[in-house]
Order: sequence, then C-alpha cells, then structure tokens
Amino acid sequence: VNETTQPEETKAASTDASTTDGPQFVGIKFCPECNNMLYPKEDKQNKKLMYQCQNCEHVERADNNCIYVNKITHEIDELQNIVGDVITDPTLPRTQDHPCPRCSQCLAVFFQAQSSVADQGMRLYYVCCNQQCNHKWTE
Repeated sequence: VNETTQPEETKAASTDASTTDGPQFVGIKFCPECNNMLYPKEDKQNKKLMYQCQNCEHVERADNNCIYVNKITHEIDELQNIVGDVITDPTLPRTQDHPCPRCSQCLAVFFQAQSSVADQGMRLYYVCCNQQCNHKWTE
C-alpha cells in the first residue's frame, strides 16, 4: 500500500478560504497515479481518515476530517415581517410618489430598514395606506 502526502498547491485549491462558518469541504480528490476518484476510508487501527483509490493501491491520509458539508440556508421574506398597522403610525413619513402596485392607491407609508441580506444594506419598504389592500413592497 502506497501512502503519500498531498502537494501544497492541491491543498490550497481544495479548501475554500472564503467561508469560515463551520467545517469546510475538501472537495473531490483524485488519485495521482491513475486519476480515478479517491474515496474516504477509515484506518481503524490508527483511527485516521484516509483516501483510497478503488482502481489502484494508492492510499493517502486526509488533511481534513470533513468529507461532506450540508449547508442549509433559510431565506426570510422580509415583507412578511412588516406589521400592517404601520399605516396608522403618525410618525412615519408618507409618499404619493410610489403608487401601490396592487391597487394603484397613491398614498403609502414608507420607512428605511437594514436588509437581512448582507450585500444590500439599507432598503426602503412601502405599505399601502388603503386598509382593504395593505400591500407591502420594496423598490
């Protein structure tokens, strides 16, 4: 059985330095001898994670114990979190320059809030002042 270490340039390419949230996936590894995919295998005696080629006898020690990452992202609809009663708040500004896309009412309450999407920054939210409509939108 052959045991080799992974070259430095492959190590750098196989890890994602931009994400530091939790474990990082090492990517798919390929056999340096026959170019087939390497599969994770446990070395039970030494309690180490290894990668083994199923075509030839190549085996190498894993430099990262993570073989799979399942990232779950949950996007929140920010408009659903806006309470419709904001139209009765006398401290909020009103505009007639942005008609409601649903009922075409000209009067709307608007406010600025931090978006939960990091790269969008501050955002204007509008709520239609028509109590039967109460539509919420952003531009």
